[in-house]
Amino acid sequence: MQVVAFSTPQDPLWRWRIVNYAGELVEESRESFRTIAGALEQGSKRLRVMDVVDNSVPAPSYRSTRHLRVP
Repeated sequence: MQVVAFSTPQDPLWRWRIVNYAGELVEESRESFRTIAGALEQGSKRLRVMDVVDNSVPAPSYRSTRHLRVP
């Protein structure tokens, strides 16, 4: 699993998200942080406390075009 930090134009403060290797959201912070470093630090601490094994399958990096082919 990975911890990512994000902010939005509406809310320039940083928050963290924990996502699995399939890109699915596992958990998101409710609190905001002044810096990206602060958000990542708290997200990493939360990930260690969760102590979860990620058994997800990464999404393929390509898209099939099989549906576009004429039979």
